[in-house]
Amino acid sequence: MATFGDLLRLARQLRGYTQKKSAEDLGIAQAVLSRLENGLIEPDADLFIKAANTFQVPVEFFSITDTVYGPPVSVHAMLRGKADVSARDVDMITAELNVRLMHLRLFLENVDFNPAMSLPNLDIERYESPENVAAIVRAHWKLPRGPIKNLTRILEQAGVIIAESDFHGAGVSGVTFAVPGRPPIILINRGHPADRIRFTLAHELGHLVMHQFPTAEMEDEANKFASAFLLPAEDAKESFSGRKVTLELLASLKKEWRVSMQSLLFCAQRTKVVSDNQAKYLWQQISMRGWRTREPASLDFPHDPPTVLPTIIKAHVSDLGFALDELVKMSRVSRRDFEAMYGDLHGEGPMRPRLRIVT
Repeated sequence: MATFGDLLRLARQLRGYTQKKSAEDLGIAQAVLSRLENGLIEPDADLFIKAANTFQVPVEFFSITDTVYGPPVSVHAMLRGKADVSARDVDMITAELNVRLMHLRLFLENVDFNPAMSLPNLDIERYESPENVAAIVRAHWKLPRGPIKNLTRILEQAGVIIAESDFHGAGVSGVTFAVPGRPPIILINRGHPADRIRFTLAHELGHLVMHQFPTAEMEDEANKFASAFLLPAEDAKESFSGRKVTLELLASLKKEWRVSMQSLLFCAQRTKVVSDNQAKYLWQQISMRGWRTREPASLDFPHDPPTVLPTIIKAHVSDLGFALDELVKMSRVSRRDFEAMYGDLHGEGPMRPRLRIVT
């Protein structure tokens, strides 16, 4: 159960403030703020109001009783480990995830959320390789051979809550949060192209399926899982069969498989349909064109946005009779924060039945 100190730290981290700056804004010594956050001293009544004003949250924020959790197992950097993700970034993202978890509990109190499929838990050591695990997950969900059309929808059907964030400007593609008693949450970067989002979703799925505890190999394993899940070797090999691997071919296959050209080139190398020399030449061409960071916008395809969480939230207003101001108050964050997370909602009504959400 959260204490005032937990929530004070959470509010500070949500804004990305240092302890020194926060102490100055609150008009107290940094040592006092540290003791407050660690529960060594109790706040007075004035501090609740000062903290609410300093961190732009309602006073009711500090009465949240949900458990406050530490950082997620993985923060998936934009360039698979090459982006600079600071401790401040991780703190802000972790704070946002904790707030979203609290909201999810509130939202699910009024709906029956019944996933159509189960999310498997597979020990990577038992199944020997991420590629084997990916094949088992596809078989478990009875996915057809070939490209996965709507990965977002499949994960939602398996009980994963997907939401969008700007990650406060951090170079992060996605994060996963899984805690007891709640559906797992995957946050994805709403500003990234669809091919990167799909790889991120598959990467985070790999963590959910394979990694209950962090390991040194987990990021590499999740990347291998994502590649094999989105591009099964034998299926993808047929797409290359009898065709010379060129940038033009990779571009044409990108929209078919809904993955990046780089993922397709990795797959071509993995399945030995391209020689080492030709692969080296193609990587040089991709680098020269600046496509390592951003592939041509002309090859972009539409992202498959989340549907379950937006449906649950909108249903509170349109079907369950919550006034928008009431829903924002229930969330214990500012209206600006609420709309940044969930969009702008309208509508109100008198009835509050329990709603069934079918995925």
